[in-house]
Amino acid sequence: MYSLLRWTSMVFALVGGLAAAAVGCMTVASIVMRALWSTPIQGDIELTQFGIALAISLCLPWCQLHGGNIIVDFFTLKASERSRQVLDGIGALLLAAMVILLAWRTGEGAVSVKEAGETSMIMGLPMWIVYAVLAPGLALTALVAIYQALMHFLGRESEATA
Repeated sequence: MYSLLRWTSMVFALVGGLAAAAVGCMTVASIVMRALWSTPIQGDIELTQFGIALAISLCLPWCQLHGGNIIVDFFTLKASERSRQVLDGIGALLLAAMVILLAWRTGEGAVSVKEAGETSMIMGLPMWIVYAVLAPGLALTALVAIYQALMHFLGRESEATA
C-alpha cells in the first residue's frame, strides 16, 4: 500500500510542480510583454489562480507523506514515544477528516458550478473545471493521512512518513 501511495503522490507532485513552473513561465512572459509592448497575456491573473490552486492541491499528498506539514510539538516534547505516536495518529485522522470534507465539497461545488454555467470573468473559462481538478489531490491527501494514522496507532512510526 505504501508503495502505491508514494508513487501516486510523487506523480501528483510532479504534475503540480509542472503546473507551478508553467504559471511561472507564463507570468514572466506576461510581465515582459507588458513591459515591452504594453500587451500582457489576457487572463494571466485567472490562469495564475487556477494553476497555483492545482499545484497546491496536487502537492499536498507528497507533503503529507513526507511529514512536511507544520506541527506544533511544544507540548509533547516530554511525552513518551507512544503518547506522541497516538497524538500524531489523531492529528493524521483529523487532517484526513478535513481533506475528505474539502474533497467532497469541492466535488459538489464542481457539479453545482457546472449546472450554473459559471465562467471566469476575462477568459470565459468554465469554473467547474477549477473545482474538479482540486478534488483528486485532496482525496489522495486523505488516503495518505489515513495510512499514516494507522501506522502511528500500530506503533510503526518509520512507515508513517517517507
